[in-house]
Amino acid sequence: MLKDHGSTSPSASARIRHRKRSNEVVPETGKENGGQLLVDDQNKYKSMWIRTYSTVWMIGSFAFIVYMGHLYITAMVVVIQIYMAKELFNLLRKTHEDRHLPGFRLLNWHFFFTAMLFVYGRILSQPLVNTVTLDKFLYQLVNSLIKYQMAICYFLYIAGFMWFILTLKKKMYKYQFGQYAWTHMILIVVFTQSSFTVANIFEGIFWFLLPASLIVINDIFAYIIGFFFGKTPLIKLSPKKTWEGFIGASVTTMISAFLLANIMGRFQWLTCPRKDLMSGWLQCDPGPLFKPEYFILPGWVPRWFPWKEISVLPVQWHALWLGLFASIIAPFGGFFASGFKRAFKIKDFGDSIPGHGGITDRMDCQMVMAVFAYIYHQSFVVPQSKSVEMMLDQILANLTFEEQYALYTKLGEIIHERLGGHS
Repeated sequence: MLKDHGSTSPSASARIRHRKRSNEVVPETGKENGGQLLVDDQNKYKSMWIRTYSTVWMIGSFAFIVYMGHLYITAMVVVIQIYMAKELFNLLRKTHEDRHLPGFRLLNWHFFFTAMLFVYGRILSQPLVNTVTLDKFLYQLVNSLIKYQMAICYFLYIAGFMWFILTLKKKMYKYQFGQYAWTHMILIVVFTQSSFTVANIFEGIFWFLLPASLIVINDIFAYIIGFFFGKTPLIKLSPKKTWEGFIGASVTTMISAFLLANIMGRFQWLTCPRKDLMSGWLQCDPGPLFKPEYFILPGWVPRWFPWKEISVLPVQWHALWLGLFASIIAPFGGFFASGFKRAFKIKDFGDSIPGHGGITDRMDCQMVMAVFAYIYHQSFVVPQSKSVEMMLDQILANLTFEEQYALYTKLGEIIHERLGGHS
């Protein structure tokens, strides 16, 4: 009689059970910590130093990439996307099943890069056109690619869909369809966040850097204040989160938002929108949001105080709303991720960053924040009436050179007729 390949020996079963138990998240309660959260934990200082070292390294690398400019920041977002997708693809992966499905993992990445082509093709089409305008051949090529971009992406997706159908195997339908659905959910989560992030970058690094910095500040101070003063649990999904850390981080984040907006808003490199894919320095009219307004301090201010007036950028008032969201709402992205990890009995999404887990563990709140920053900017910062410059950008993106020339000629005729009617 042939041995059933699905069966395992008692020792192998014990090893599997032990491995599963070691990967489970053990809830931490007040009782297990002697009635005090994050107090008298023998390993907390070691964990803190590892986390601090990683944080300093990440902040330094992030600052260098921001200094390099829009394209480098966008490239960083793409790399982060790939790591997030890798961690999430592996979350529900089963090696035993994959062994019987050669090439099935490659299908996930086919859908991933198809989605990347679709999302970035739409976001970067106008900057790409502005970059190649002077070269007639490249201009025609780029215009053709933009014109047929949706069709190209659609047929790439259909090719992946047919590939999936042709790989279906008997007794593995449930696993394959589960992976197919999981892949599409990952694409929605990852590319929703990244599309808004890249859009913010090209509106001006300020609208990417400030929201991202507020999330980092909120996370750091929630950890530090909770580490030293936290005693009251905040939410069961994250036992190490405390009310003391949450409130202290909220106050710190609001203050930081107001001050950072004043500092960042004075650099054209951060405030000017990027309308092409070049890497040169930017110069632009900063607009009223980034022009200081001066306020004379009231008479009750002590005479020894060195300043008699203060300058405030109007954008600082907008920054307060970003700070409020980053401290009150965005942490729920982290709580959602914590609940998700508990559902799958894992501690972290990965181990890419020592002391922090995986890339996805660091991006949970950033995903929520990026979407809010874009919506807030488009709703309350960008003028609601379309400017001549915005309409010209749309014309350049969607019309060929011949069509633009025909439009120019037609507009000239209309203006000439109207001027003639008024004479």
